[in-house]
Amino acid sequence: MDLNALEDFQLVAVHSGFGKASRASGRSKATLSRRVADLEEALGIRLIERGERSLALTEAGQLLLARIEGPMREVAEAVAAARDGLVAPRGRLRIAAPLLFSQVALGRLAAAFQAIYPEVQIEAVSEDRLANLVDEHFDVAIRINPSKDSALVGRCFARDRLVLAAAPSFPMPKRRKNKTFQVPAVVMPTYRDGEVWSVGDGQLTVEPQPVLRLSSLLTVRDAVAAGAGAAMLPQSIIGGMLEKVELVSWGMAGDEVELWVLHTSRRLQSPKVRAFVEFICNHYPSGSFVVQA
Repeated sequence: MDLNALEDFQLVAVHSGFGKASRASGRSKATLSRRVADLEEALGIRLIERGERSLALTEAGQLLLARIEGPMREVAEAVAAARDGLVAPRGRLRIAAPLLFSQVALGRLAAAFQAIYPEVQIEAVSEDRLANLVDEHFDVAIRINPSKDSALVGRCFARDRLVLAAAPSFPMPKRRKNKTFQVPAVVMPTYRDGEVWSVGDGQLTVEPQPVLRLSSLLTVRDAVAAGAGAAMLPQSIIGGMLEKVELVSWGMAGDEVELWVLHTSRRLQSPKVRAFVEFICNHYPSGSFVVQA
C-alpha cells in the first residue's frame, strides 16, 4: 500500500476538505483527490463522501483515520530521525581489525572516537582473517596491504616498515651481496619453509631456521629480545626497544606496509562510517604508524 496515499487521506480528513489540505500541504487538489481515490480503489471501500460544498468521512474512513494516526506519526518521526543521522553520527559501529593493531592501538582510538561521538557505540572484533563486511554486518575493516581487486573502498591512513631485528648479543652476519646466511629465527605460523628475508636493498639475505613458531607478533618480539633468534618485526612495535638498544636492527625490508580503513561503498556513506574514516586518518597526520608507549 502506498504510504503517500495514506498520508494524503489523513491530510484531507484532518483539514475536512481538499482545498484546505491543498493550501496546508502545497500539493494540488487534483493530486490529493487522485491519491485518495486510488486508496479507495485499493481497499475496495469508500472512505470519503464528497458533496458539492463539503465532504464527510464514511464509517470506514473514520475507522481508518483513527487507526493510522499513531503509526503515521511514528513513520514521520522515524524519517526525521534518519535525516538527523546525516548530521550526527550515532548507532553501533562494528569494526573488524587484525590482532596486532587491536592490541597496540585500537583501544586508545576507540576511546578517543567515542569521546567525540558519544552516540556511537563501537563493537570491535580482533582476528587475523579477512572478514566479510556484508555477510558479517561490519561497518569498517582495518586491513594491512589489502588486495587491489577488493570490492571495498577506503583510505590508507598509515604506513609501517618491517625490520629484521635481533637481541644485541645475537651475532649478526657480515653483510655480503649474493650470499645467503642461515640464521636461527622466530617466525609466525604464516612462515613457509624455504622463504628468505632480504634487507638493506639486498645487502643482507638470510634463510631463517625456525626455532620458535609463535602466533602473536608481540610474543615474537619478546622472544627475540630474550635472544631466541632473529625476526621480521614491524618498526612500530620495536621502535622504543631499538632506541634503548634492547633490540638491534639488521636492516629494513624494501616495501612499506600500508594500513587501510575500508568500507563497502562511497555512495550514501553512513555518518558514523564517514566520521570514523576521517577520525582515524586525522589521527596519523604524518602517515606513520607509531605505537604509543
